[in-house]
Amino acid sequence: MIKILVAFLTSFVLGLLLMPILINLLSKKKSRQTILGYVENHKDKNGTLTMGGIVFIICLLLVPIVLLDFDYMWLMVVLVSVAFGILGYMDDHLKIKYSQNLGLRPYQKIIGQLGISIIFALFVYFTQGGKIFLLFTENYIDIGFWIIPFIILVMIAVTNSVNLTDGLDGLAGNVSMFYLIFFTVILSILGTSLYSLGETGQVLTNINNMQVLSMVVVGSVLAFLQFNTNKAKIFMGDVGSLCLGGFIGASAVAVGQELIILILGFCFVFSALSVILQVAVFKLKKKRIFKMAPFHHHLQMSGLSEAKIVMIYSTITAILGVLCIIFYLI
Repeated sequence: MIKILVAFLTSFVLGLLLMPILINLLSKKKSRQTILGYVENHKDKNGTLTMGGIVFIICLLLVPIVLLDFDYMWLMVVLVSVAFGILGYMDDHLKIKYSQNLGLRPYQKIIGQLGISIIFALFVYFTQGGKIFLLFTENYIDIGFWIIPFIILVMIAVTNSVNLTDGLDGLAGNVSMFYLIFFTVILSILGTSLYSLGETGQVLTNINNMQVLSMVVVGSVLAFLQFNTNKAKIFMGDVGSLCLGGFIGASAVAVGQELIILILGFCFVFSALSVILQVAVFKLKKKRIFKMAPFHHHLQMSGLSEAKIVMIYSTITAILGVLCIIFYLI
């Protein structure tokens, strides 16, 4: 518990120290977001600094080295998260360079995401097999080789879902923060249960390390949010949203808790589903079921303020987190 708190505080303080420096550097580099063809409410956001999510990468690279004993799994989770962040950085860089909101082409993004996900999936399979914990229990199933395509699907789905949720000031950051706080509590409960059942070794090591890493990310996100609350001084950019998505997916995979994302990460899942539904219905019936997708833009175009939408999404995530904890305890 002490290490978890130290991880949070160290990352938060480091993030607070780094953000003004990062803002100054990005301002000198003219790293500003171009808003084109977006919702009417976002016109005044044109020219806002972006790529603030670099702070997540820095904290992930520095803090765990001091707090954690060397282990291949936590190192791989960090590297995967950073790799997704670098992919996002490339996307942001192209948007800034050409002053438009289209960076990497879709096929380039998917190739990059696939490459990272395949490497991670193979690593997990050859180091810890195909185990997946069932929801709310200490029991697991072993799907063997099929864990590889499953992990690839999880990683690509989660990273893109978090990326889609990054559309309002503080939205992706707050939802990610609440998700990871409750994820940490759930891992603590799971770890205690497994220990009482006589479980030892790598499983518990992974659980303990993912708790620390999660709080490192929470600390960096909270520091970033001090500058991202509406009206934002800086956006996290794809470097931030893909890094967060990569970490959320990889940390769940590392402890066999992929299924919890469907519940605890419902807001991320629904962001992706709303886009899929919007596109599918429009192609089939030439009608739109939402005023705009992802769903948070539908709410905004319906008259809700950004702060209100962020509060709704954060509250939903917190409620689902409490329910998950209750189900793990009973």
